[in-house]
Parts: sequence; structure tokens; C-alpha cells
Amino acid sequence: MGSSASHSSDAIERTVTGLGYDLVDVERLARGLLRVTIDRLPGHVYGTPGTPDTGEFITVEDCERVTRQLQLALEVSGLDYARLEVSSPGLDRPLKTEAHWRRFAGQAVSLTLKLPFENRKHWTGVLQPLADSGDAWRLEITENKNTLALDFRFDEVREMRLVPVVDFKGRRKTPDVKNAAPAADAALNGEQDR
Repeated sequence: MGSSASHSSDAIERTVTGLGYDLVDVERLARGLLRVTIDRLPGHVYGTPGTPDTGEFITVEDCERVTRQLQLALEVSGLDYARLEVSSPGLDRPLKTEAHWRRFAGQAVSLTLKLPFENRKHWTGVLQPLADSGDAWRLEITENKNTLALDFRFDEVREMRLVPVVDFKGRRKTPDVKNAAPAADAALNGEQDR
């Protein structure tokens, strides 16, 4: 990455984290689109002093606030872009850093390895850190009433995303990994292996 690109990335990260948000991803796309994906940090209070907002999901107001600040910061840093898009990571949030992995440990994730293990690259299970090693992780996989463990390191992973949990009753619950795993694996294998 060039010096000006690195300087611009630093400006984006400083601006987003300075406002109290987590920088999930930055993408430069065709036709000058700069896409910045942000998320809320757990335990942080957002909103205004009179109307605090402790919700866990990104709102339109969050995106507007970050957009306004980024426009100023990017003008100062001299980054050339045609359009700026600031958005939430969505229900199937990408987990791009080990800090993201630590934050979402214990939750169901969809994992794509760089190299196949047992002739598969796509796995779905519950993400857990290994206690005896700071940089090793385990995916607890339930398939056909059997529980398997897949141990891996950060550099062995191509992509990891949260498994979306949609609850129309409004109550929070832990995702059913037993039922989510085959469906997510089938969707991933069908989309990416063709």
C-alpha cells in the first residue's frame, strides 16, 4: 500500500475509532466508491447527552455522523473518491481481525479456510479461543449428532462471518448451530464452489 493510501486508511481508522465505533472494513470499489463498514462497541453509550442510545445495532444516525466526519477528514488527507458509503456490517458480519474473533467468541460463525481440511474449506460452528495458546482457535462443529473440533490459526482463514440469527419474537437467544450449520454450509458450497 502506498504512502498516501496508508495515510488515508489511518485517517479513516482514527476518525471512526475517535467517534467510538469499530472499523470493520474499508473497500475501494469501481467508479470511485469508498465503502466504510462500522459497528458499535459493546458497552459504549451513543446518541446525544439528552437522549442516550445503548442499543447494540448501528443506526442511520450513526452512519450519518460518521459520514460527516469522514468527509472532513478525507478532504484534509487528500483522498480522491467519488462517493462515500458508510454502512453497518449486517447480520452476517465479517470478522476480519483477531479482536473481532475475541469479541464474538462463543457465537456461531461460518468459516472459510484458505486450504481444505478433510476435503472441505467451508465449516460452520461455534468459535472458541484455545486456552493454552493465545493465537490458536477452535471451531466446535455439530454434524449428524456428532461434535467435531477444528483447530486453526488466524493466518489459515480466508473469511469468517457471523451466522445470522433472526428472531421475529424480539427475544435474544443463542443460535441453533445444529440446524444452522448444514444450511449455511450448503449455501456456501453452492455459491462458492461453482
